[in-house]
Amino acid sequence: MIRRSSLLCALLAGLVLLPVAVQAGPPLLCFPIDIGGATSLPWGSAAGWNAPRPGYDRAHLVNDTLAVLSPATPVLVRMETLRRAAIYAMNDAGLARELLAKIEGRVREDPSDPPAALALFDAGYLIEVYKQARAVTGRDLVDRARDGYAMVERALARLGSPPDMEYAAALVALDGRREASRVHLAKAREGAPAGSLVSRAIESHERRWGR
Repeated sequence: MIRRSSLLCALLAGLVLLPVAVQAGPPLLCFPIDIGGATSLPWGSAAGWNAPRPGYDRAHLVNDTLAVLSPATPVLVRMETLRRAAIYAMNDAGLARELLAKIEGRVREDPSDPPAALALFDAGYLIEVYKQARAVTGRDLVDRARDGYAMVERALARLGSPPDMEYAAALVALDGRREASRVHLAKAREGAPAGSLVSRAIESHERRWGR
């Protein structure tokens, strides 16, 4: 299953990189985020998008993920952590749903402070990763009618549109909301300090937008 998924993701990634009007592929899943030396979920050293650490005990996945996603954790690290968590869980629907339920359990109806806004972002982003994972697994981990993008937008509005979260929104919106994706990307480019991790991430993925 892992080898089949890797080949499919590589094929879809190739389609994403083509400068065409409508791009395919699951970018939230198949494109790792450079987080420097920051702590995230345990991960292997193999090249490519799908490199879970051999022997990692998935029984710890939910608690390990929640531990990483503290209010002090940068957005890029949250993105990569949720990507890794989805890969660990995507072939176990029960585990995937448990993880989402725990993350959604931290969301408050009114994200009136930064930690609450980050919790809202985490839930929305994971929903969208799960939706894109269907291209690899062939099954639904979450109701496709769920709108994680709207949750990310609400978090953005509360936090003042930081460039790393604008970049996250651009990736989410790339799947079906191309004009919104361009707007988010422009804001991320404008706000990202030169040489920062978010600036480098944008540069490494710029061909997704047909550049």
